[in-house]
Amino acid sequence: MKYVRLGSSSLDVSRVCLGSMTWGVQNNQNDANQQLDFAQMHGVNFIDTAEMYAVPPKEETYGKTETIIGNWLAGNPSRRKEIILASKIAGPGFSYIRDGAQLSGDNVIKAVDASLKRLQTDYIDLYQLHWPNRQTSHFGNHWPNQAQFTEVNAAQQTEVMLDVLEGLAKCVSTGKIRYCGLSDDTPWGISQYLKLSAKYNLPRMVSIQNEFSLLHTKDWPYLIEQCVHEDIAYLPWSPLATGLLTGKYLNGARPAGSRFTLMQRNGLFRDTDNANKAVQTFVDIAKQHSISPAQLALAWCDQVNGVTSTIIGATSLSQLEENLNAFTIPLSTQIKDDIAQWLKQSPSPF
Repeated sequence: MKYVRLGSSSLDVSRVCLGSMTWGVQNNQNDANQQLDFAQMHGVNFIDTAEMYAVPPKEETYGKTETIIGNWLAGNPSRRKEIILASKIAGPGFSYIRDGAQLSGDNVIKAVDASLKRLQTDYIDLYQLHWPNRQTSHFGNHWPNQAQFTEVNAAQQTEVMLDVLEGLAKCVSTGKIRYCGLSDDTPWGISQYLKLSAKYNLPRMVSIQNEFSLLHTKDWPYLIEQCVHEDIAYLPWSPLATGLLTGKYLNGARPAGSRFTLMQRNGLFRDTDNANKAVQTFVDIAKQHSISPAQLALAWCDQVNGVTSTIIGATSLSQLEENLNAFTIPLSTQIKDDIAQWLKQSPSPF
């Protein structure tokens, strides 16, 4: 396993981050224990979760994934110092999470305290803002005019960002969190947080995790360029496009227990005719090079310049093993060229 510095922090994380959002719906405590043990045995020291998990999010499963991780930590207390544990505060929108309230300094403190209790730990290494208060271009909203930027009160949003940073600063000063990061944000969001941190001597954002895959490359090059030059770790989530890039959903297939059989908060917006045509072509490329589609997609993501650590998930140990092996596969010039040509034909299929 290779390790890399997490942005401007002092933390060294594995190039693979183990995502946990299925734990509590598609996976139980025993499944999670096995995945955590297996991943750590293979050098993964970076674990990502969120208060909102498991997914799809529901009131009855809110906080369940953190609880599962907390149970594992309680049963393996010596391992806490061996992992970099990341969690996230949910943004606005869920009535059962702080009455749907927006991010604020006070809500950050409340959320951190609740997560620490569920995780059964004294500190969180990386605490992230799951999504901003304002509307952004994520979750399929990246087409022209889907986000109304002119209707955003930038001064008001910046004032709230300062309040959030002040709440994070209190958690850092008390040792409850070590570093802060973003998720599902934009270059403008990154810039504002960096300016506020410098101006008011508040914690600096060290990372951002956004959706990024062969089917969704919108962060390249502009946001990733900013991350590189501002020393912010870029952490792709859903590198398999919620499983589409494995090919398992082609021709309308819906394997039992798979994510596409569950009700999704934003619907199956990635499941378009263009996406399926693109996936079929990609699957054919993988076959030509005698590699599984999942491994090719993950290996490609790992080699993108500026990517720090790729967040993977699995519902079985066999999937986890296949995914981890992808990060040991070098991509030949021919494979990269084939993928590059394919991307030009299918740059944004959903």
